[in-house]
Amino acid sequence: MGAEEVPVRRVGIVVFDEVEVLDFAGPFEVFSITETDTGDKLFQVTVLATRPGPVRARNGLRILADQLYNEAEALDLLLVPGGYGAEKITILDRPFLDWLGSRADQVPVIASVCTGAFLLAEAGLLDGRRATTHHLDFDEFESRWPRVTLDRGVKWVDEGPLVTSGGISSGIDMALHLVARLEGESVARRTARRMEYRWQEQP
Repeated sequence: MGAEEVPVRRVGIVVFDEVEVLDFAGPFEVFSITETDTGDKLFQVTVLATRPGPVRARNGLRILADQLYNEAEALDLLLVPGGYGAEKITILDRPFLDWLGSRADQVPVIASVCTGAFLLAEAGLLDGRRATTHHLDFDEFESRWPRVTLDRGVKWVDEGPLVTSGGISSGIDMALHLVARLEGESVARRTARRMEYRWQEQP
């Protein structure tokens, strides 16, 4: 009898113009290199764009996504990064926000990094929940979405199906936390060691 096949979780990471580079690239690295102790991949990562063509991230980095967000197949985890583009999306891009809001019934875990929490909040996903975002955006977030309880003192907030993290590098910490939650702490620590990243779970 052959070896049992290792289940692979499907991760979708959204990118858009002016997305913060480490917001998406940090979690992309975490999930992409996470493996079993025998070298089997545990996550398959797909990059999803909000519009056709190359996406221009903050400071000019160009990204060629795998597909458009509304072409995504079934996902186990959807991650929404932040950046200056997040502010524009909350005002202008209703089709994307409607799509994002509809994922709550279809994706087991939806996570955000930095001001990606603005998009989750605008899509109505965070009402009545705790959340966090970049420390420079605390006041604006609190004033715009008073039905969300903002937690200012943590790297990430895990509300089960909705997980939010603070700014930029906090996305790496949150991604490792999600690896620990889904695959076990030993797997997360092995991934962190491979990245030479100092990580520890929050109290």
